[in-house]
Amino acid sequence: MENFLRVGVIASTHGIRGEVKVFPTTDDAARFRKIKKVVLDTGKEELELEIEGVKFFKKFAILKFKGIDNINDIEKYKGKELYVRRENAQKLGRDEYFVGDLIGMKVTQDTGRVLGNLKDVMETGANDVYVVEMEDGKELLIPAIRQCVLNVDVEAGEMEVHLLEGLL
Repeated sequence: MENFLRVGVIASTHGIRGEVKVFPTTDDAARFRKIKKVVLDTGKEELELEIEGVKFFKKFAILKFKGIDNINDIEKYKGKELYVRRENAQKLGRDEYFVGDLIGMKVTQDTGRVLGNLKDVMETGANDVYVVEMEDGKELLIPAIRQCVLNVDVEAGEMEVHLLEGLL
């Protein structure tokens, strides 16, 4: 399991006072109001930044970091990712998982047949859909509903599913 969870990507600067537009990669952008610190992955190092202010504009969160007051200090980080430490992440409810924990899981059918590895999670209006890359290279789409997803073991990196008629 990862120690960090990605919450956004710096899309561009906003104004000249060091603010940035962040494209949220979390399912609820309003969580930025509760986040106190983020970790900026510069590619060379990880910088811990304290969030001083949060605003929203269209699909972006506009963040102001403490100690960064000039566009020149933040401009070099365009396209870089922002993370939170796992212990500071949103608490999950029952049957909720971080996408980063699901990616790469071995997916097995309830018959014992290994289907492949989970390679992506698509967010739809009703429920998420798990994209499984099968051993033959084809993709299998499994709705993330109780009738299909029987067991998820994050520690073991395994998921057991039941395929409804017509899914395979």
